[in-house]
Amino acid sequence: MALARHYVQKDVYTEAEYLGWEEAAVEKSEFIDGRIEAMSGGTASHASIPMSIGAELVTALKGSGCRVFSSDLKVWAAGAYFYPDLSVVCGPGTFRDTSRTTITNPIAVVEVLSPSTETKDRGEKFIRYQQIKSLRSYLLVNQSEPRVELFERGENGHWDYTAVSGLTNSVTLSSLGVIVALAEIYDQIDFEDAL
Repeated sequence: MALARHYVQKDVYTEAEYLGWEEAAVEKSEFIDGRIEAMSGGTASHASIPMSIGAELVTALKGSGCRVFSSDLKVWAAGAYFYPDLSVVCGPGTFRDTSRTTITNPIAVVEVLSPSTETKDRGEKFIRYQQIKSLRSYLLVNQSEPRVELFERGENGHWDYTAVSGLTNSVTLSSLGVIVALAEIYDQIDFEDAL
């Protein structure tokens, strides 16, 4: 990974070094325990699915005080900076930085799974996302078949799991009071070309 000229390449970076580099970078990267991890581009399906979900959420949440953010906004989670495919904040956003590029209080996070990110999305990211006190919903969206997995934090603090498959079904994000049809999530997706 090529870093900005004013940083010496090394194994561990400070948060300030990451943020300075990220501000000047052309490509996005995530920051985990001092490691800067470059993000790769995605497939057409990976680019389309978040837009479809985002459109559904924006429409459903209009006037609710909740805002839907694209993957251009970072989320701070237990010492790491991530770029989820979508995030939702209800009420005022709490930002980690004065440039307002990183939120700390999402109520919902959406990640579209791909072969290169699935293990991280299910493992390290989810473990860290669970540390966000405001987070109530974590939606994992498969791009090779119509299947979503929803983790929702209950009143007792435990995470409940729901898997929904098939274009005739819907997923309910209780934290947002929103039902999203899988047919809308996967609108115009050609599953043969999804990976």
